[in-house]
Amino acid sequence: MELHAELERLIADSAVAESVAHLLRKHMAAARIELERRDTELRAARTKIQALTLELAHLKRMRYGARSETLDADARDLFQETLEADIAAAKLELARQGAAEMPAAPATPKPPRERAGRQALPEHLPRIEHRHEPESCTCGQCGRELVKIGEDVSEQLDVEPARFFVHRHIRPQYACRACESVSAAPIPPAVIDGGMAAVGLLAWVIVGKFMDHLPLYRLEGIAARGGVTLARSTLAEWVGRLGVALHPLAQRLAELLRQRAILHADETPVRQLDPGSGKTHRAYLWAYRGNALDTGPPIVVFDYQTSRSGEHARNFLGDWQGSLMVDDFGGYKALFGAGVVELACMAHARRKFFELNQAQPNAIAQEALVRIGALYDIERRGKEMSIEERAVLRGREAVPLLEALHAWLKATRPTVANGGGIAKAIDYSLKRWPALARYATDGALPIDNNPVENAIRPVCLGKKNWLFVGSERAGKRAAAIQSLLATATLNGLDPAAWLRETLEKLPTCRNRDIDSLLPLVRPAS
Repeated sequence: MELHAELERLIADSAVAESVAHLLRKHMAAARIELERRDTELRAARTKIQALTLELAHLKRMRYGARSETLDADARDLFQETLEADIAAAKLELARQGAAEMPAAPATPKPPRERAGRQALPEHLPRIEHRHEPESCTCGQCGRELVKIGEDVSEQLDVEPARFFVHRHIRPQYACRACESVSAAPIPPAVIDGGMAAVGLLAWVIVGKFMDHLPLYRLEGIAARGGVTLARSTLAEWVGRLGVALHPLAQRLAELLRQRAILHADETPVRQLDPGSGKTHRAYLWAYRGNALDTGPPIVVFDYQTSRSGEHARNFLGDWQGSLMVDDFGGYKALFGAGVVELACMAHARRKFFELNQAQPNAIAQEALVRIGALYDIERRGKEMSIEERAVLRGREAVPLLEALHAWLKATRPTVANGGGIAKAIDYSLKRWPALARYATDGALPIDNNPVENAIRPVCLGKKNWLFVGSERAGKRAAAIQSLLATATLNGLDPAAWLRETLEKLPTCRNRDIDSLLPLVRPAS
């Protein structure tokens, strides 16, 4: 009413004043509705941002907190992949929501964070240059000619999926008119004579099946997407023939491994198909690895057997003598004594206390973890030392800690009830104490069995893809090929590149030169 009275005072015509007042009221009502709508949207945006912020904080706690330690190594890797993707998505949604919905607000200055910067892309990769010149070489301000003063260079990593192509070999034939003979360049020997597959394709199949753990039907599908028909039966034939061709290399690798004085051993179960019954039974993939502290090239060899009998370890090692790092599996016990020295895994002893403390915080388990952690701190400092220097370090620092740990375990054992988790963890360490502490007497001995467990882990993850082994022959073939590819990886070689080169040389390689084909990096002479 006040607005209408003010308008009538200013405007003599009452009808005009009423019309103007009506329009003003209409606009004010619309403005109130718009203001209420924006206020509702703002509250919704703030609620969503708050929810995303809380989700991001929760994801970060899962990423960096102790909860992830409750997972085993394989599950943790898969969990970490998903977690990284979720964090990135939450950050992007939060940034977009803030930019689209939140009103501009004065930013609170924050101290600059020190960043390591993006990791440089590998120098050995080929570079494809794309030059981006400005649309005009004249200045947009004054029209004069521009002068080059430098370049801004950025790089992006790209990949080309499996690209199939054909090698066409043309051998002209020449005839002699005088003697009516015909000659042509000879066909070089191949690992599969008369086959349509070049060594690059064969290597792609082997690496895909035995390193990337892709069943042949998936490789068949990948080829089909590239417009190439590769029948599964053909792929299977190639795998079988290559397994035979590569078997001597795996045998030679095992011979060289048995020349080492210190070995690791472990085993993992796999399922083997029984075609007659349509069911599977348990078989085992045994793994043997050279000592990671050795100066020679690392070697890992897999041995497929249909059971977990200790006889398989005795058959593989033969008359080998040296120090053998194993877990507490009874199948190895018969080896110890006649020239084979037992080394026990400190990581296994630690794991029992760790699992107890994770299930329920326990002061005794925590004390054990602290004491064992101090031993590993010494190992980290001695990792790059020579054998002699590491022996001195262990004798000076590790031996006193081990003696103190042993005395503490013996003193603590009577204070805990029999049959409990703590009692079992302490008993495990006390029962194997001589073998556990033996590493500290020599700078060359390993503290745990982690190197062979790391070597066998990709197989454990892969068997979730291929589920079972089709036959004992297939298991032995897989073990031989995986031995070569895993050893190539340990030596810092590209397994696919090594395999391509080896398949080219293998048909003409003499038996006495077989060592030149092994995936080992030899020290420079």
